[in-house]
Amino acid sequence: MSDATTQIKDTVTANDVVLFMKGTKDAPQCGFSSRVAGVLNFMGVEFADVNVLADEGIRQGIKDYSDWPTIPQLYVKGEFVGGCDIITEMTISGELDQMFDKEGVSYNKDAADKIREANG
Repeated sequence: MSDATTQIKDTVTANDVVLFMKGTKDAPQCGFSSRVAGVLNFMGVEFADVNVLADEGIRQGIKDYSDWPTIPQLYVKGEFVGGCDIITEMTISGELDQMFDKEGVSYNKDAADKIREANG
């Protein structure tokens, strides 16, 4: 196992929610990363952010780890959930709320409802 793979595995198992993204949750550096971080921040989800632009090994390693070609990538309780389009769809459909409820991840239900109202 490469150092990047070990680091990725350790990160996704040590944190309930992890977003591998371009930039940070406070300063996203691409629109897709900004959208997913924005949803999580608005919903009050505590999450670890990993800036793939800071480490080329992690940037390629996360694509290999998940067998998913794009970034951002969201992990909940060690499991890969998806990228920007999937997270957007899951947020609007309520599936993301259901996953957070099932996995015991705290979030602001009212904020999640506001996102759906705004996109309804």
